[in-house]
Amino acid sequence: MSGICAERVVIVTGAGGGLGAAHARTLAAEGAAVLVNDINTDAAQAVVADIESRGGRAVVNESDITDYESSGRAIQQALATFGDLHAVVNNAGNNRDRMFASMSEADWDAVMAVHLKGHFCLASHAVQYWRHQAKSGKTVSGRLVNTTSGAGLQGSVGQSNYAAAKAGIAALTLNQAAELGRYGVTANAICPVARTGMTTAVPEMAARMAPPEDGSFDHFAPENVSSVVAWLCSELSGHVTGKVVEAEGGRIAIADGWRSTAGVDAGTRWAPRDVGEAFATLLRDEVPAQQVWGS
Repeated sequence: MSGICAERVVIVTGAGGGLGAAHARTLAAEGAAVLVNDINTDAAQAVVADIESRGGRAVVNESDITDYESSGRAIQQALATFGDLHAVVNNAGNNRDRMFASMSEADWDAVMAVHLKGHFCLASHAVQYWRHQAKSGKTVSGRLVNTTSGAGLQGSVGQSNYAAAKAGIAALTLNQAAELGRYGVTANAICPVARTGMTTAVPEMAARMAPPEDGSFDHFAPENVSSVVAWLCSELSGHVTGKVVEAEGGRIAIADGWRSTAGVDAGTRWAPRDVGEAFATLLRDEVPAQQVWGS
């Protein structure tokens, strides 16, 4: 199949439904061979069958992205099945929403394992493969596409575990971009707003994100985000790295990260009682942060 991802091999995690399935279908439509990773084998197989029915190439992958050794087998399967690997889309996620005062250790660990460790495991194996290629003199066009969230960029009441994990993914993306460019690898993060099982679990959100009945533009369709993901996986995006890209409906934006302000410098140590004077100036001159979701 022709398209902007023709002849490229892409792994998409959590691709049995929601955003991941939309990413896999869009990538395949753009010519990519796709490893559809999901712990729900039946769901993954349904996505593969749909892709193949449209003339695309795809295969089910059952690797546990929270397990380092198992994640490595996804890379091996891509190489054995399609002969190469060009991009990893870290999409899989979960949530265990609780107010912080009620959050258990298990709630915290479950979210960190899937989101933050899951982003590390698969990417680590992929990067080792790309680094070996680069050191062997081959031209590499590797792509890491991570998934963060508005919860990670500005916080979200009742989701401190999810917000912390997603903030960690944004910071991880910056580090990956800074370190991996020498090997021909870019790293970017997508910050999606779309209709998925997670976002529509809340009745109010489900109603707000429902498809329009009049057949007009479906603002919250996950495929809107997938177009951006496909471009980031393609060779066309080689000049873009270290960015957090917001995608919602027809809107694409770059999320501006933490930036230091001019500050207040006394030229010497502040006496503890005088620190309040500095804060009075800092708070007067600051650009207010975006509001924490739910506050």
